[in-house]
Amino acid sequence: MTLDSLLASDTARDLRLNLRVIREPRALSPQQAWGAALAAAFAARGASVLRAVAEEARVHLPPAAERAARTAVTLMGMNNIYYRFTHLVGAPEYGQMPAGLRMQGLATTDVPKLDLELWSLAGSIVNGCGTCMAAHERQLRAAGASPGMVQEVARIAAVVHAAAAAVEGAELLDAAPASPAPVSSV
Repeated sequence: MTLDSLLASDTARDLRLNLRVIREPRALSPQQAWGAALAAAFAARGASVLRAVAEEARVHLPPAAERAARTAVTLMGMNNIYYRFTHLVGAPEYGQMPAGLRMQGLATTDVPKLDLELWSLAGSIVNGCGTCMAAHERQLRAAGASPGMVQEVARIAAVVHAAAAAVEGAELLDAAPASPAPVSSV
């Protein structure tokens, strides 16, 4: 199923219109935009949207880039939880301790470091880790990414996350048994 067909309902009209942020990126290359969309779809955990994004992304992502986006979001799934804990618990000693989490997959990809950082940012945005978002934004800006590139990744993550929520919610409602009619007590 395509993204357009998944978002065919009247309630998802704005989401369909906003898919252009992925399909017609202004600040990102198609590879960067579709890698961000794939990372966001993995992080959003909506099976139907993930399948649709992955299918459409294959036209724009060579296999190495698809693997790199998946690696980035997989590692962000781990890091986002850990660093969100260290931030939210509010005890400074945890921030001083080494995380001890392996992330060698980020060092062994065949894509530009900038692309990997963009995809890591997309996953971190969907996962809601402020510490990780700030760190990836700093890395991106230091590597020469423009504010427009960073904002476009945030917009892609927002649209993909909303699509996953809308589609999964509709699928749950469609699969739910009909409620029995209220019983009158007259």
